[in-house]
Amino acid sequence: MAHCNTILSQILKFVPRHEFEVLANRHHYGRSFRTASRWSQFVTMAMAQLAGRSSLRDIVDNISSQTHRLYHLGSAKLSRSNLSRINEDKPYALYEALFARLLSRCQGKAPGHDFRFKNPLYSLDASTIDLCLSVFPWAGFRTTKGGIKLHVGLNHAGYLPEFVTVTEGKTHDVTIGRTLDFPKGSMVAIDRGYNDYGWYNQLTGKGIFFVTRLKSNARTRVVCRRPVLADNGLTSDQTIEFTGIQTAKKCPIKLRRIGYRDPETGKHYVFLTNNFKLAAKTIADIYKARWQVELFFRWIKQNLKIKSFIGTSKNAVMTQIWIALCVYLILAYIKFQSKLNKSMQQILRLLQLNLFEKRDLMALLRGDPVCSNQPAINQMALL
Repeated sequence: MAHCNTILSQILKFVPRHEFEVLANRHHYGRSFRTASRWSQFVTMAMAQLAGRSSLRDIVDNISSQTHRLYHLGSAKLSRSNLSRINEDKPYALYEALFARLLSRCQGKAPGHDFRFKNPLYSLDASTIDLCLSVFPWAGFRTTKGGIKLHVGLNHAGYLPEFVTVTEGKTHDVTIGRTLDFPKGSMVAIDRGYNDYGWYNQLTGKGIFFVTRLKSNARTRVVCRRPVLADNGLTSDQTIEFTGIQTAKKCPIKLRRIGYRDPETGKHYVFLTNNFKLAAKTIADIYKARWQVELFFRWIKQNLKIKSFIGTSKNAVMTQIWIALCVYLILAYIKFQSKLNKSMQQILRLLQLNLFEKRDLMALLRGDPVCSNQPAINQMALL
Protein backbone atom coordinates (compact mmCIF):
# COMPACT_ATOMS: atom_id res chain seq x y z
CA MET A 1 0.00 0.00 0.00
CA ALA A 2 1.40 3.42 -0.95
CA HIS A 3 2.23 5.67 1.98
CA CYS A 4 0.25 8.92 2.22
CA ASN A 5 0.75 11.88 4.47
CA THR A 6 -2.22 13.42 6.24
CA ILE A 7 -4.67 15.49 4.21
CA LEU A 8 -3.55 18.62 6.08
CA SER A 9 0.08 17.90 5.20
CA GLN A 10 -0.83 17.56 1.52
CA ILE A 11 -2.81 20.81 1.63
CA LEU A 12 0.12 22.69 3.14
CA LYS A 13 2.37 21.50 0.33
CA PHE A 14 0.58 24.01 -1.88
CA VAL A 15 2.50 26.64 0.14
CA PRO A 16 6.21 26.01 -0.68
CA ARG A 17 8.05 26.12 2.64
CA HIS A 18 11.17 27.82 1.25
CA GLU A 19 9.08 30.61 -0.30
CA PHE A 20 7.23 31.06 2.96
CA GLU A 21 10.47 31.36 4.95
CA VAL A 22 11.83 33.96 2.54
CA LEU A 23 8.69 36.04 3.05
CA ALA A 24 8.77 35.43 6.81
CA ASN A 25 12.35 36.73 7.06
CA ARG A 26 11.44 39.74 4.94
CA HIS A 27 8.47 40.62 7.17
CA HIS A 28 10.01 39.96 10.58
CA TYR A 29 10.93 42.43 13.26
CA GLY A 30 11.65 42.22 16.97
CA ARG A 31 13.32 39.39 18.83
CA SER A 32 13.99 36.02 17.26
CA PHE A 33 11.74 33.08 18.08
CA ARG A 34 12.81 30.34 20.47
CA THR A 35 10.48 27.47 19.65
CA ALA A 36 7.59 29.23 17.91
CA SER A 37 7.77 30.46 14.31
CA ARG A 38 5.67 32.17 11.67
CA TRP A 39 5.27 28.78 9.98
CA SER A 40 3.83 27.35 13.20
CA GLN A 41 1.47 30.32 13.33
CA PHE A 42 0.37 29.73 9.74
CA VAL A 43 -0.12 25.97 10.22
CA THR A 44 -2.19 26.57 13.37
CA MET A 45 -4.32 29.36 11.91
CA ALA A 46 -4.83 27.58 8.58
CA MET A 47 -5.94 24.44 10.43
CA ALA A 48 -8.36 26.59 12.41
CA GLN A 49 -9.85 28.00 9.20
CA LEU A 50 -10.15 24.58 7.56
CA ALA A 51 -11.58 22.91 10.66
CA GLY A 52 -13.95 25.77 11.51
CA ARG A 53 -12.45 26.58 14.93
CA SER A 54 -13.64 29.90 16.34
CA SER A 55 -11.89 30.56 19.67
CA LEU A 56 -8.30 30.65 20.85
CA ARG A 57 -8.87 27.84 23.36
CA ASP A 58 -10.65 25.72 20.74
CA ILE A 59 -7.79 26.15 18.27
CA VAL A 60 -5.04 25.29 20.74
CA ASP A 61 -6.90 22.32 22.24
CA ASN A 62 -7.52 20.79 18.83
CA ILE A 63 -4.00 21.28 17.53
CA SER A 64 -2.68 19.89 20.83
CA SER A 65 -4.61 16.66 20.23
CA GLN A 66 -2.49 16.20 17.10
CA THR A 67 0.88 17.05 18.67
CA HIS A 68 2.43 13.82 17.40
CA ARG A 69 1.73 14.95 13.82
CA LEU A 70 3.08 18.50 14.13
CA TYR A 71 6.67 17.37 13.67
CA HIS A 72 5.87 16.05 10.19
CA LEU A 73 4.25 19.39 9.37
CA GLY A 74 7.38 21.26 10.46
CA SER A 75 5.33 23.03 13.10
CA ALA A 76 5.76 23.49 16.83
CA LYS A 77 2.95 23.30 19.36
CA LEU A 78 1.82 26.82 20.28
CA SER A 79 0.32 27.72 23.63
CA ARG A 80 -2.56 30.17 23.81
CA SER A 81 -0.24 32.92 25.01
CA ASN A 82 2.28 32.24 22.22
CA LEU A 83 -0.32 32.20 19.47
CA SER A 84 -2.00 35.31 20.85
CA ARG A 85 1.34 37.17 21.12
CA ILE A 86 2.42 36.30 17.57
CA ASN A 87 -0.96 37.37 16.18
CA GLU A 88 -0.82 40.62 18.11
CA ASP A 89 2.81 41.57 17.39
CA LYS A 90 4.14 40.04 14.19
CA PRO A 91 3.21 41.98 11.04
CA TYR A 92 0.28 40.73 8.99
CA ALA A 93 2.08 41.94 5.86
CA LEU A 94 3.61 38.44 5.62
CA TYR A 95 0.22 36.94 4.78
CA GLU A 96 -0.65 39.77 2.43
CA ALA A 97 2.55 38.90 0.51
CA LEU A 98 1.75 35.17 0.71
CA PHE A 99 -1.70 35.90 -0.71
CA ALA A 100 -0.06 37.55 -3.74
CA ARG A 101 2.18 34.49 -4.29
CA LEU A 102 -0.73 32.06 -4.06
CA LEU A 103 -2.82 34.24 -6.36
CA SER A 104 -0.19 34.09 -9.10
CA ARG A 105 -0.17 30.27 -8.85
CA CYS A 106 -3.97 30.09 -9.04
CA GLN A 107 -4.10 32.38 -12.06
CA GLY A 108 -2.05 29.86 -14.02
CA LYS A 109 -4.64 27.14 -13.33
CA ALA A 110 -7.88 29.13 -13.44
CA PRO A 111 -10.45 28.48 -16.19
CA GLY A 112 -11.85 31.33 -18.28
CA HIS A 113 -15.08 33.19 -17.65
CA ASP A 114 -18.43 32.17 -19.15
CA PHE A 115 -18.71 34.91 -21.79
CA ARG A 116 -17.63 34.67 -25.43
CA PHE A 117 -15.48 37.82 -25.41
CA LYS A 118 -11.85 37.34 -24.36
CA ASN A 119 -11.46 40.51 -22.28
CA PRO A 120 -10.74 39.94 -18.58
CA LEU A 121 -13.94 40.40 -16.56
CA TYR A 122 -14.00 41.80 -13.02
CA SER A 123 -16.73 42.54 -10.52
CA LEU A 124 -15.89 45.20 -7.95
CA ASP A 125 -17.60 45.56 -4.59
CA ALA A 126 -16.99 45.97 -0.85
CA SER A 127 -18.43 44.34 2.27
CA THR A 128 -18.38 45.62 5.84
CA ILE A 129 -17.25 43.34 8.67
CA ASP A 130 -18.96 44.51 11.85
CA LEU A 131 -16.89 44.83 15.03
CA CYS A 132 -17.80 45.78 18.58
CA LEU A 133 -16.45 49.29 19.14
CA SER A 134 -15.77 48.70 22.85
CA VAL A 135 -13.61 45.63 22.05
CA PHE A 136 -12.03 47.01 18.85
CA PRO A 137 -11.69 50.76 19.59
CA TRP A 138 -9.34 51.27 16.63
CA ALA A 139 -12.07 50.21 14.17
CA GLY A 140 -14.23 53.34 14.30
CA PHE A 141 -17.08 53.24 11.81
CA ARG A 142 -20.11 55.00 13.23
CA THR A 143 -20.83 56.67 16.55
CA THR A 144 -21.75 53.45 18.35
CA LYS A 145 -20.53 50.87 15.86
CA GLY A 146 -17.16 49.55 14.74
CA GLY A 147 -16.23 47.89 11.49
CA ILE A 148 -13.73 47.37 8.73
CA LYS A 149 -14.37 47.09 5.01
CA LEU A 150 -13.16 44.37 2.66
CA HIS A 151 -12.82 45.63 -0.93
CA VAL A 152 -12.57 42.96 -3.63
CA GLY A 153 -12.07 43.01 -7.38
CA LEU A 154 -13.22 39.50 -8.33
CA ASN A 155 -11.79 38.04 -11.54
CA HIS A 156 -14.46 35.90 -13.18
CA ALA A 157 -11.73 33.61 -14.52
CA GLY A 158 -11.95 31.12 -11.67
CA TYR A 159 -13.70 33.68 -9.40
CA LEU A 160 -10.41 34.70 -7.83
CA PRO A 161 -10.20 37.80 -5.59
CA GLU A 162 -7.48 39.43 -7.67
CA PHE A 163 -7.67 42.87 -6.05
CA VAL A 164 -8.11 42.88 -2.27
CA THR A 165 -7.85 45.80 0.15
CA VAL A 166 -8.92 46.01 3.80
CA THR A 167 -9.69 49.53 5.06
CA GLU A 168 -11.53 51.38 7.79
CA GLY A 169 -15.29 51.07 7.62
CA LYS A 170 -15.59 54.78 6.74
CA THR A 171 -13.62 54.44 3.51
CA HIS A 172 -15.84 55.03 0.49
CA ASP A 173 -15.96 52.27 -2.12
CA VAL A 174 -14.99 54.49 -5.04
CA THR A 175 -11.92 55.78 -3.17
CA ILE A 176 -10.43 52.29 -3.42
CA GLY A 177 -11.83 51.75 -6.91
CA ARG A 178 -9.79 54.67 -8.24
CA THR A 179 -6.55 53.08 -6.98
CA LEU A 180 -7.00 49.73 -8.75
CA ASP A 181 -4.88 49.12 -11.82
CA PHE A 182 -7.00 46.93 -14.09
CA PRO A 183 -5.36 45.48 -17.21
CA LYS A 184 -6.04 47.37 -20.41
CA GLY A 185 -9.12 46.01 -22.18
CA SER A 186 -10.73 44.73 -18.97
CA MET A 187 -14.49 44.74 -18.40
CA VAL A 188 -15.37 45.96 -14.90
CA ALA A 189 -18.89 45.56 -13.46
CA ILE A 190 -19.68 48.00 -10.63
CA ASP A 191 -22.78 49.12 -8.78
CA ARG A 192 -23.96 52.67 -8.13
CA GLY A 193 -21.83 52.87 -4.98
CA TYR A 194 -18.90 53.54 -7.32
CA ASN A 195 -20.61 56.39 -9.14
CA ASP A 196 -17.91 58.86 -10.15
CA TYR A 197 -18.19 60.50 -13.56
CA GLY A 198 -14.56 61.65 -13.48
CA TRP A 199 -13.47 58.06 -12.85
CA TYR A 200 -15.59 56.85 -15.78
CA ASN A 201 -13.66 59.27 -17.98
CA GLN A 202 -10.33 58.05 -16.60
CA LEU A 203 -11.22 54.39 -17.18
CA THR A 204 -12.17 55.17 -20.78
CA GLY A 205 -8.88 56.97 -21.32
CA LYS A 206 -6.99 53.89 -20.05
CA GLY A 207 -8.86 51.56 -22.41
CA ILE A 208 -10.84 49.91 -19.60
CA PHE A 209 -14.54 49.16 -20.09
CA PHE A 210 -17.09 49.50 -17.30
CA VAL A 211 -20.72 48.46 -16.82
CA THR A 212 -22.78 50.13 -14.12
CA ARG A 213 -26.27 51.41 -13.42
CA LEU A 214 -27.14 54.98 -14.33
CA LYS A 215 -28.43 57.21 -11.55
CA SER A 216 -32.06 58.19 -12.03
CA ASN A 217 -31.35 61.91 -11.59
CA ALA A 218 -28.53 62.06 -14.16
CA ARG A 219 -29.07 64.81 -16.74
CA THR A 220 -28.36 63.49 -20.23
CA ARG A 221 -29.06 64.08 -23.92
CA VAL A 222 -29.65 61.30 -26.43
CA VAL A 223 -27.24 61.49 -29.36
CA CYS A 224 -28.50 58.45 -31.28
CA ARG A 225 -30.71 55.39 -30.87
CA ARG A 226 -30.21 51.79 -31.98
CA PRO A 227 -32.88 49.13 -32.54
CA VAL A 228 -33.27 46.47 -29.84
CA LEU A 229 -34.79 43.01 -29.56
CA ALA A 230 -37.73 43.31 -27.21
CA ASP A 231 -37.86 39.51 -26.90
CA ASN A 232 -34.55 39.68 -24.99
CA GLY A 233 -36.00 42.10 -22.44
CA LEU A 234 -34.25 45.13 -23.94
CA THR A 235 -36.16 48.42 -23.97
CA SER A 236 -33.56 50.85 -25.34
CA ASP A 237 -30.00 51.16 -26.63
CA GLN A 238 -28.80 54.76 -26.91
CA THR A 239 -25.68 56.86 -27.16
CA ILE A 240 -25.85 59.71 -24.66
CA GLU A 241 -23.83 62.58 -23.30
CA PHE A 242 -24.15 64.35 -19.98
CA THR A 243 -25.68 67.83 -19.90
CA GLY A 244 -25.22 68.75 -16.23
CA ILE A 245 -22.70 71.56 -15.80
CA GLN A 246 -20.35 69.72 -13.42
CA THR A 247 -21.02 66.25 -14.84
CA ALA A 248 -20.25 67.35 -18.40
CA LYS A 249 -16.90 68.75 -17.24
CA LYS A 250 -15.96 65.57 -15.39
CA CYS A 251 -17.15 63.22 -18.13
CA PRO A 252 -17.22 64.97 -21.53
CA ILE A 253 -17.28 61.70 -23.50
CA LYS A 254 -20.23 59.92 -25.11
CA LEU A 255 -21.45 56.80 -23.32
CA ARG A 256 -23.96 54.06 -23.99
CA ARG A 257 -27.26 53.74 -22.10
CA ILE A 258 -29.15 50.42 -22.22
CA GLY A 259 -32.62 49.76 -20.82
CA TYR A 260 -33.46 46.23 -19.74
CA ARG A 261 -36.51 44.69 -18.08
CA ASP A 262 -35.89 41.48 -16.13
CA PRO A 263 -38.41 38.91 -17.39
CA GLU A 264 -38.45 37.13 -14.02
CA THR A 265 -39.01 40.07 -11.69
CA GLY A 266 -40.39 42.66 -14.11
CA LYS A 267 -37.95 45.22 -12.70
CA HIS A 268 -36.50 47.75 -15.13
CA TYR A 269 -32.78 48.56 -15.13
CA VAL A 270 -30.84 51.28 -16.91
CA PHE A 271 -27.18 50.42 -17.55
CA LEU A 272 -24.33 52.73 -18.43
CA THR A 273 -21.22 51.59 -20.28
CA ASN A 274 -18.40 52.84 -22.47
CA ASN A 275 -18.42 49.68 -24.61
CA PHE A 276 -20.15 50.14 -27.96
CA LYS A 277 -19.17 46.81 -29.55
CA LEU A 278 -20.79 44.15 -27.39
CA ALA A 279 -24.47 43.29 -27.83
CA ALA A 280 -26.85 45.13 -25.54
CA LYS A 281 -28.02 41.83 -23.99
CA THR A 282 -24.39 40.92 -23.23
CA ILE A 283 -23.98 44.21 -21.35
CA ALA A 284 -27.06 43.36 -19.27
CA ASP A 285 -25.70 39.86 -18.62
CA ILE A 286 -22.33 41.29 -17.51
CA TYR A 287 -24.04 43.39 -14.85
CA LYS A 288 -26.11 40.41 -13.78
CA ALA A 289 -22.88 38.40 -13.39
CA ARG A 290 -21.70 41.03 -10.89
CA TRP A 291 -23.71 39.01 -8.35
CA GLN A 292 -20.74 36.62 -8.20
CA VAL A 293 -18.80 39.04 -6.00
CA GLU A 294 -21.75 39.11 -3.59
CA LEU A 295 -21.67 35.30 -3.54
CA PHE A 296 -17.94 35.47 -2.81
CA PHE A 297 -18.51 37.64 0.26
CA ARG A 298 -21.32 35.37 1.42
CA TRP A 299 -19.16 32.27 0.97
CA ILE A 300 -16.15 33.44 2.94
CA LYS A 301 -18.31 34.83 5.74
CA GLN A 302 -20.25 31.58 6.06
CA ASN A 303 -17.38 29.11 5.58
CA LEU A 304 -14.24 30.85 6.84
CA LYS A 305 -13.62 32.70 10.09
CA ILE A 306 -13.61 36.41 9.28
CA LYS A 307 -16.59 37.52 11.40
CA SER A 308 -15.41 36.42 14.85
CA PHE A 309 -11.81 37.09 15.82
CA ILE A 310 -9.40 35.51 18.31
CA GLY A 311 -7.45 38.75 18.83
CA THR A 312 -8.52 42.35 19.38
CA SER A 313 -5.63 44.37 17.92
CA LYS A 314 -5.68 45.58 14.34
CA ASN A 315 -2.71 43.35 13.49
CA ALA A 316 -4.43 40.23 14.89
CA VAL A 317 -7.63 40.94 12.97
CA MET A 318 -5.78 41.62 9.73
CA THR A 319 -3.67 38.48 10.21
CA GLN A 320 -6.79 36.35 10.55
CA ILE A 321 -8.43 37.91 7.49
CA TRP A 322 -5.39 37.50 5.23
CA ILE A 323 -4.82 33.89 6.34
CA ALA A 324 -8.50 33.18 5.59
CA LEU A 325 -8.02 34.63 2.10
CA CYS A 326 -4.89 32.50 1.64
CA VAL A 327 -6.90 29.41 2.61
CA TYR A 328 -9.55 30.40 0.05
CA LEU A 329 -6.88 30.48 -2.67
CA ILE A 330 -5.52 27.08 -1.58
CA LEU A 331 -9.03 25.64 -1.87
CA ALA A 332 -9.45 27.27 -5.28
CA TYR A 333 -6.13 25.79 -6.43
CA ILE A 334 -7.18 22.34 -5.26
CA LYS A 335 -10.47 22.74 -7.15
CA PHE A 336 -8.67 23.78 -10.36
CA GLN A 337 -6.12 20.97 -10.06
CA SER A 338 -8.67 18.25 -9.33
CA LYS A 339 -10.82 19.25 -12.35
CA LEU A 340 -13.82 17.73 -10.56
CA ASN A 341 -17.36 19.02 -10.67
CA LYS A 342 -17.37 19.84 -6.95
CA SER A 343 -18.17 23.19 -5.40
CA MET A 344 -15.75 24.95 -3.07
CA GLN A 345 -18.09 24.22 -0.18
CA GLN A 346 -18.17 20.49 -0.97
CA ILE A 347 -14.37 20.43 -1.09
CA LEU A 348 -14.11 22.28 2.22
CA ARG A 349 -16.58 19.93 3.94
CA LEU A 350 -14.60 16.88 2.75
CA LEU A 351 -11.37 18.38 4.03
CA GLN A 352 -12.89 19.34 7.38
CA LEU A 353 -13.89 15.76 8.09
CA ASN A 354 -10.60 14.24 6.95
CA LEU A 355 -7.86 16.71 7.87
CA PHE A 356 -5.76 14.13 9.70
CA GLU A 357 -6.68 11.08 7.63
CA LYS A 358 -3.72 9.41 5.93
CA ARG A 359 -4.92 9.01 2.38
CA ASP A 360 -4.37 10.57 -1.01
CA LEU A 361 -5.97 14.02 -1.31
CA MET A 362 -7.14 13.61 -4.90
CA ALA A 363 -8.51 10.13 -4.16
CA LEU A 364 -10.53 11.65 -1.33
CA LEU A 365 -11.95 14.33 -3.63
CA ARG A 366 -12.77 11.77 -6.32
CA GLY A 367 -14.58 9.63 -3.76
CA ASP A 368 -12.40 6.57 -4.27
CA PRO A 369 -13.16 3.80 -1.75
CA VAL A 370 -10.79 3.47 1.22
CA CYS A 371 -8.59 0.38 1.14
CA SER A 372 -9.72 -2.18 3.72
CA ASN A 373 -6.21 -2.52 5.11
CA GLN A 374 -5.70 1.21 5.49
CA PRO A 375 -5.76 2.20 9.18
CA ALA A 376 -8.51 4.61 10.13
CA ILE A 377 -7.55 7.79 11.93
CA ASN A 378 -9.79 8.79 14.81
CA GLN A 379 -11.29 12.19 14.03
CA MET A 380 -13.33 12.56 17.22
CA ALA A 381 -10.85 15.08 18.58
CA LEU A 382 -11.73 17.48 15.76
CA LEU A 383 -15.51 16.99 15.80
